[in-house]
Order: sequence, then C-alpha cells, then structure tokens
Amino acid sequence: LSVQLWHTAPTIQLHYSAAWRKNSVSWRAQFATIPRHQRHGSATPTGPVHHAPAPRLRCPKCGHKHCSALQSRKLYQCRHRFQVSLNQGTIFASIKLLLPIWMLAIYLVTQSKDGISSLNLARTIGVSAKAALRLKHKLQQVMKNQDDQLVLRGLLLIDDAYWGGKRRDGKRGRAATGKNPLIAALSLTRKGHPLYLKLSHLSGFTKDEIAAWSAKFIVPGSHVVSDGLSCFPAVTDNQCQHEPIITHKNGRYDDKMVFQWPNTVIGNMKNALHGTYHAVSNLHAPRYLAEFCYRFNRGGFTC
Repeated sequence: LSVQLWHTAPTIQLHYSAAWRKNSVSWRAQFATIPRHQRHGSATPTGPVHHAPAPRLRCPKCGHKHCSALQSRKLYQCRHRFQVSLNQGTIFASIKLLLPIWMLAIYLVTQSKDGISSLNLARTIGVSAKAALRLKHKLQQVMKNQDDQLVLRGLLLIDDAYWGGKRRDGKRGRAATGKNPLIAALSLTRKGHPLYLKLSHLSGFTKDEIAAWSAKFIVPGSHVVSDGLSCFPAVTDNQCQHEPIITHKNGRYDDKMVFQWPNTVIGNMKNALHGTYHAVSNLHAPRYLAEFCYRFNRGGFTC
C-alpha cells in the first residue's frame, strides 16, 4: 500500500503481509508496527529534531530541493523561509483524525463489495456520523477524480439508464419527474468479457450531450455498439464507429443478448446503492457512481 502524502514528497511505503487483506483485525495488527509519527501523519518524530535536509522534498513555491525540519512545528522550511508539510495539497491536509483511522476507512470504502454507508463507517472506525460523512465524501471525490481520467477504447457497449423513482404527477417513462438520466459505457475484451466501466450523469439524452460526453471519455476510432436511441449516433462526431442494434423485435428484447453485460452492471449498481444507502441526492450522485466504477475497474484489491 503506497500513500502519496504530497506531490513532490517521497512516497511513504507501508509494507504488510498478504494476511492483512482478509479482515480489519489483521489490518490493525499489521498497522501497529508503523512508527508513531507516521501514524499521526506528522512529518517529524516526536522529541528532539535534527535540522537534516528532507530527502527528495521540493519546495512548491521556489522549487528548492533542500528543506529542513522545524523543531517547534511539524513542518519543513526551505532556504527562503517558506514552510510546508508533507500532506499539503492532499486529502490528508489539516486532518484531525489519526492516519490509522483514515487508512482503515480507505480499506473499508474500497474493499466493500456494495459500498459502506457513512453511519456504518462511523460505527466501525469509532468517529461521529458527521466526521464519517466528510471522510467518505473526500474519498469519493478522489475516486471520481481518478475515474474522470479513464478513457474507453476498443469495443464499447453503451446504454441509457435512469436513477430515481417516478413521482405521482401522471408522467411515466423517460420523461417521468424525479428520474435522472445516466449513460453506462462498458469496454469489452476480445473474448467479450467486461473490462472497464464508465457511469456518467447527463442532463438529458440529446445529441449534444452524447457528443460532448464521447469527446471526453471515448478514444477516437473506437467501435461503439448501442441500441436504437436516436441520440447515440452522435458518437460519430468523435470519429467513432457506431453500430445501432434494434433490441425490441416481435415483442422480445435483445434476443442475441448483446447488452447482457451492460444490463447486469446497471442492475448491480442500482442494487448496491439501494441496499447500502438510505438516499442518494442528485448533487452527490456522480460521486456514488464514481465509487462503484472505481471498485469495478480495479477489482479485488484496489488500494
């Protein structure tokens, strides 16, 4: 498990045996061997501090490579008297919780098959509900930032989906009030097995939305297979090959089972969110979708 505490600082390597992946008890036992100053996220150990240069630590302001540790505070200072901490610019900046709690939370959020709610996380790691919610949203935002950098290529299956239930206003179907449109894109291997997943929230299924989405997340030249929805041909604006397949024929749906994998993934995503969380607001829905994609795209051990 590698934790990058700062973009120019050395990576702190935490070495564990293979047994720590089994459960949190083994994880805590392995983490007890970490030095105290690393467990608290500080840059220097407690007690007397020598002004030795920090290895490979570059000042973010002046770019100076030699920074000395301060005795009074857990900071490093360059020759221009600019002070910086190792966790500056990361989710660990200005944290009040100990690093073991953060690491255990990262383990639980990334390794839970269907996710973990903030209340369950609070009970497990021993913090308040508000602290667990802030911690979980920070981790979800990091997952979203990583997921946004993933672009799909090769053979892709895309399908439309919706999150949310209809309200009692007489409207049904795609135009029902309270339903949020989602697009699910799944890249396949040569043998037809799922490889990477992308779930994105859209304002609507229009050609402009699909064209902008494909330009951001699909590599030009990819082969895109979709159903007969009228907005999906807009992927050709990104120099992609589009193959529409009419799924409804003679009163039957998808006889050739082309969209078996996208439908399965969408169903698993909805079951995971409905079964784990009490509610998912429209504001934070992209983070929850990115959390599901993060675990799916990395599989198994994700840290």
